[in-house]
Amino acid sequence: MRLFVALDLPTDVRTALAQWADETAPPAVRRVAQANLHVTLAFLGRRDEDDAAAVGCLLAACARPLHALHTDGALWLPPRRPGVLAVALRQDATLSALQADLVATLACTIGLQPERRPFRPHVTVGRVARRTPIDTRRALDPPAPQLSFEPPALTLYRSHSGPGGARYEPLERVAAA
Repeated sequence: MRLFVALDLPTDVRTALAQWADETAPPAVRRVAQANLHVTLAFLGRRDEDDAAAVGCLLAACARPLHALHTDGALWLPPRRPGVLAVALRQDATLSALQADLVATLACTIGLQPERRPFRPHVTVGRVARRTPIDTRRALDPPAPQLSFEPPALTLYRSHSGPGGARYEPLERVAAA
């Protein structure tokens, strides 16, 4: 099963980001379903049920109160040949520490290999079709909404791929505060 750990978003934040993507994203960008919007902290890839159970058990130990998080504009990832349209989050020391501690714990528990790229908190709101050129110099208008929120939960998700896009199944959820 394909797994990842993420921070959930409050309903009003998911709604605002989904509406912005619907109004702003170029036609070649497939919108991420509103219910699927989240902040990924660790992508675990394909794992077995034992790993899923181990990760589910450690979420409570990793969860901690976070300061309010703030959106910080739209970005294309990766910048040169974008595969996704995202809304960045401002860098936050508490969020970065949570992510680093989670990844370190996952490395010890299930042998997760940390990503080489630095953590860049964001919410993916759209996916670019393969081999579709996107003019990243063109300003997105209107700009991404400026939002402030406290994530309600830290969640282990299972991703189910399908023709209409992915569906995310929560396997374990703990309050983020």
